[in-house]
Amino acid sequence: MTACKKDVPDNGNTNPPVPTLTDNDHILPGNPTNAQTNATYTTNYLKDYGYYKISYNSAMGTPNWVAWHLQSEDLGSAPRQDDFRSDNTLPSAWYRVVSTSYSGSGFDRGHNCPSADRTSTIAANSSTFYMTNMIPQAPTLNQGPWAGLEDHIRANMIGSSNEAWIYMGNYGNAGGVGSNGQFSVIDNGKVRVPSKVWKVVVVIPKGNSDISRLDRNATVLCVSMPNDNRLYTTGNKTAWRNYIISVSTLEIESTSNGTALSLFSNIPEAERTVLKSKIYQ
Repeated sequence: MTACKKDVPDNGNTNPPVPTLTDNDHILPGNPTNAQTNATYTTNYLKDYGYYKISYNSAMGTPNWVAWHLQSEDLGSAPRQDDFRSDNTLPSAWYRVVSTSYSGSGFDRGHNCPSADRTSTIAANSSTFYMTNMIPQAPTLNQGPWAGLEDHIRANMIGSSNEAWIYMGNYGNAGGVGSNGQFSVIDNGKVRVPSKVWKVVVVIPKGNSDISRLDRNATVLCVSMPNDNRLYTTGNKTAWRNYIISVSTLEIESTSNGTALSLFSNIPEAERTVLKSKIYQ
């Protein structure tokens, strides 16, 4: 997204009604950019893949963010499918990022919703391999601390008794550093390489009436990490702890870099303010 647009929808003169969300909806805590399922929202297109939802930016060839609900029932024994593929159901006029679009770029096809978060069935796992769920991610980040962060969420934050809503996104037009050096775009300029990659997790005990329980007592984890291959090693899985910030800080940084975010918009303001100020320990 460019700094001048700041994620304002293409037809921003209209405000479609907000749909009623149910327990376990992937965007129950909020829609961070007010993405809409309308092809005129070319840089902020909401799409539901069943196992996660995304705000897709056709100008950048990547999602602005991906959101998913996670609990132990989502974790099983389905093997990793590795069936990377384009999403041929996107509006026909849009460029389709394909499985080989990142080849030779020096960047990994970095999952937003992780393959390992969707192992209950083969269909669930396969869904995570759409290229609309990928960003160009520095290999040492993707395979090192980012993988460690994903493991930590599953093992230490979810376990068998909790449920979480997770958002992953990116921002920054200065580019990232992969194994072949720094690039702001790949795939002949069709795919933007973000400067920063972020994740927000909000966790509560399993239960019903989730939106009423998403209050100041929830656990919140927020990280924002440079997309820079020089900063990490694949053997250091815990370096993500050096990049913990508050959600409020993330919103400020992302907005100042051209991508306006508003997390937890469906949570009452008094509770939301507390959640956004939390620093994960």
